[in-house]
Amino acid sequence: MPVGERMVVINGAESCVEVRGGVGVPTVLLVGSSMLSWPDELCERLVAGGRRVVRYDVRDTGRSESYPPGEPGYSLADLVDDAVGVLDATATGRAHVAGMSTGGWIAQLLALGHPERVATLTLFASRPNPPGPVDDDLPGHDGAVLEVIMKTPEPDWSDKRAVIDHLVLQARTFAGAGAFDEASARAHAEAVVARTRNVKCATSNIAFADHGPRWRERLGEITAPTLVLHGEDDPFFPIGNGEALAAEIPNAHLVRLDRVGHGLPAHAVTAVADVLLAHTAG
Repeated sequence: MPVGERMVVINGAESCVEVRGGVGVPTVLLVGSSMLSWPDELCERLVAGGRRVVRYDVRDTGRSESYPPGEPGYSLADLVDDAVGVLDATATGRAHVAGMSTGGWIAQLLALGHPERVATLTLFASRPNPPGPVDDDLPGHDGAVLEVIMKTPEPDWSDKRAVIDHLVLQARTFAGAGAFDEASARAHAEAVVARTRNVKCATSNIAFADHGPRWRERLGEITAPTLVLHGEDDPFFPIGNGEALAAEIPNAHLVRLDRVGHGLPAHAVTAVADVLLAHTAG
């Protein structure tokens, strides 16, 4: 296991957690799907900027606990409790919490349910609705994304090369009209496959979890200073979702990312690191 990563049991499930940076400095908790949602370069820039960075594999992703296909042994509320458990396991009383995509749901619910643990909140490529039908006033998935999700045959999950090709196709689709670097996408896919217990479950089981009650109507209760980062070209959660988050969370600030789809491409890492460092200062 790479230096900095360790396995801990949180709420009865194995979780892989990584800590970078020193002690006595502000902690940034990065919540994605797997920890690889957040590029190494971003983590390094945050550490160089005087932050301690904690990231982890959410259940069913990376090295963390895996469940049978379509049968996740957890709810979205459990994943929020896991995030609290990661803070506890890393001796972090309060953190600057950043959630990307589905990790944004965890981050929103963490800020609502445990405001004392959230110093600031950052929501990247997220939306105020869980999987399923989107609210009428919010844009849904782009048609090209749905075409790939619904009509692309599943790969042979035992064939690593086929799985990597499948992940690259997904990455290309999720980039939308934004920047896409196939070599980087392939290297990322190879890293995901190399460290994930079950890639099929990592890419799909969250949709089968119990997501609990709606929380969009509670966004006005969030007290943490909030930054919303959203790609202008996100076809999976189009930018109207980020606009809604920024409008409904008190005093939230929206930053639109040019040539960015659903994810964090290399060309945007420096800008995102800079705005995160500014947001988490003080």
